[in-house]
Amino acid sequence: MPKEKQSFLERLTGSIKPEPEESESVEMEVAVAKKDFIEERPREKVIVKEIPTMKKERTWMEEAEGQLTIDVYQTPSEIIIKSTIAGVKPEDLDVAITNDMVTVKGRRMKDEEVSQDDYYYQECYWGSFSRSVILPVEVEAEKSKATLRNGILTVHLPKLERIKTKKIQVQEEE
Repeated sequence: MPKEKQSFLERLTGSIKPEPEESESVEMEVAVAKKDFIEERPREKVIVKEIPTMKKERTWMEEAEGQLTIDVYQTPSEIIIKSTIAGVKPEDLDVAITNDMVTVKGRRMKDEEVSQDDYYYQECYWGSFSRSVILPVEVEAEKSKATLRNGILTVHLPKLERIKTKKIQVQEEE
């Protein structure tokens, strides 16, 4: 049974040690220090062994999520978020909205496998992506809507209508 891949957080925090692929020996020159100065004598050579290296296919960069580029602007009645999400089907998108934050998650899948040696340029992002935005005003999450047209995701977020402060006149009671 194949081992489950470690999450980015597990590798970052070191809660699970990486599997060593091979060991390397590193030779370093070390100066011997005495009090506040380095002693004037030939440097000693120290050989450090057994430094594990990560497997090439298990780097943390491979699991990192891409971050969407977005435009956020407002009209008098709503906040609008737009993002280019070309090559992603609506069913591969997840838009989560609270009164003060929006999170867009998804995955852009490659439609063909190309060898790394065959690329001249490789700038397109393939894989998982996400973006969370803290909103400048509260919105009505239940009345929000999202559409995808020509590779552009548009999220309409109606602003929450708060009752404005109302002045009342104080009357004298008899």
